Amino acid sequence: MAVKKKTSAAAPPAVLSPRALGRATLERQLLLRRAEMSAGDAVRHLVGLQAQNTKPPYYQLLARLEGFEPAELAGLMESREVVRIVTLRSTIHTHTADDALTLRPLVQEARDRELRIFRKGLVGVDLDRLRDVSRAYVEEEPRTPKEIRERLLTEWPDADPQALGTAARCLLPLVQVTPRGVWGRSGQVALTTAEHWLGRPSAQVPAPDATVLRYLAAFGPASVKDLQAWAGLTRMREVFDRLRPRLLTFRDENGVELFDLPDAPRPDEDTPAPPRFLPEFDNVLLGHADRTRVIPPRFKGRNGVGNQAYGSVLVDGFLAAVWRLETARGGGPTTVTVQGLRPLTRAERDAVTDEASALLAVMTEEAADGDGHDVRFAAFIDFDS
Repeated sequence: MAVKKKTSAAAPPAVLSPRALGRATLERQLLLRRAEMSAGDAVRHLVGLQAQNTKPPYYQLLARLEGFEPAELAGLMESREVVRIVTLRSTIHTHTADDALTLRPLVQEARDRELRIFRKGLVGVDLDRLRDVSRAYVEEEPRTPKEIRERLLTEWPDADPQALGTAARCLLPLVQVTPRGVWGRSGQVALTTAEHWLGRPSAQVPAPDATVLRYLAAFGPASVKDLQAWAGLTRMREVFDRLRPRLLTFRDENGVELFDLPDAPRPDEDTPAPPRFLPEFDNVLLGHADRTRVIPPRFKGRNGVGNQAYGSVLVDGFLAAVWRLETARGGGPTTVTVQGLRPLTRAERDAVTDEASALLAVMTEEAADGDGHDVRFAAFIDFDS
């Protein structure tokens, strides 16, 4: 008589704590140790840098790269190797030229959803013609948002001006041209198409598979919802299911399924994580739907008040303080003020002070010239107001 072999059920996926998830993500975000990597390679590896304001990309790279100097990223901006463009989550990012031409088509469906919000202000507007008129206008020479709205109003005087400007931004891959975004220089927002600025066409809408793998390499382990929150996309479950044979799976402490690359680093959760000063809207703070791997639940929303965001200080891998940079009137010394969200030990304060001093030495002229700078621990946000 044949004997049936017993088959053992597959072992359940390992459960990863927030601390373990945080260490894995910090390693891939180049935040456990500064990487000896070029600025261009870092922008590519991180799949872009959040850039609602002009300076945060520089601070993001300072926290991640050994020997980083702002002039390196500024040079990439001026040579058009990286650009500022609306992509992920409908926000401005600094991307490599290649990513600007591929990621923007990938997330176009999110721009289409955004456009529908403004449909009441676009009654009677032919969107195909609006795209053509806008393209011709901004490719003639870069235009400010105000100029674009005024030009479109000559075609559709009864439409809502804000809706017209938003439609142009949603329908076209508009980049902010330099000197906007160049360290040490200033300039108002002026826009042209990515194709015109970079001298080559955008890609056809790519399959999302490669972008999912890149996301996991820079932000994993992560859930489907994490990816969707990062990219501003929907219906990505089928992509993960298609990639499942190439991935490992885990669970978080709430039972949510997490995906990861088999050969990606997952350091021990007790791996030391030195203090890091992050700008407002840093990638690592926004790259997941569940942000408890870097933001303790009790500090949710504590790196800003209302529409005002502040820099975040990671201590032992988690948000533990906020910071701001202030320059005295008349060109006096620059001060980094740190407000703890929890009590810091003496050793933590010393390490935070050293990191703040290193920031000042690179990012401010007077520190580089030896004219003095200061690091202070003081409250500057009233969270109860």
